[in-house]
Amino acid sequence: MPTIYNIPAEKIIEITVEYLKDNVPEVTPPSWVTFVKTGSHTEKPPQNPDWWYIRSASLLRKIYINGPIGIARLRKAYGGRSRKGNVGKHKRRGGGLIIRSSLQQLEKAGLVMKVEKKGRKITNKGISLLDSLATEIQKKLEKNMPELKKYR
Repeated sequence: MPTIYNIPAEKIIEITVEYLKDNVPEVTPPSWVTFVKTGSHTEKPPQNPDWWYIRSASLLRKIYINGPIGIARLRKAYGGRSRKGNVGKHKRRGGGLIIRSSLQQLEKAGLVMKVEKKGRKITNKGISLLDSLATEIQKKLEKNMPELKKYR
C-alpha cells in the first residue's frame, strides 16, 4: 500500500485540499484571511483564494512526515527572507496565528492532536486519510502511466 512518502508533495496537497473543502466542515478560513500576510517577510497577502486550505493540507502533511512538531519549528519552515535594500536579506519566521488557527481547526476535525511538551502529532484518523488519498493518487498515476507498475 502506498503511503505519503511515495507520492509527490504537490499531488498529495492538491488532493487533500479538495478533500478538506468538501468533507471537513471544521476547516474553514476565518474572516481575517483576506487581509493578513503569511509572515513579515512577505509584501502582500496571498492572491490565491484557497490558500487557507492549501496551508492546512501542507501542515497536515508536514506533521505526518516530521512527527510531533511544535509551532516554532513550523513557523521556521514557513518563513522566508525579507528584503532590506542595501543592508541585505534577513531570515524571518512565518505568521504564528495562521499556523495555530489552522492546527486548532485540524484538531477539532480529529486529524491532529496535541502531545504534551512536544507539539502536535497526527492521529490515526489523519494517517488513514492521507494514506487513502495516497493510494487514490497512486492508482490515478498508474492508470495514466502504466510504465510505473514495473518500478514498484
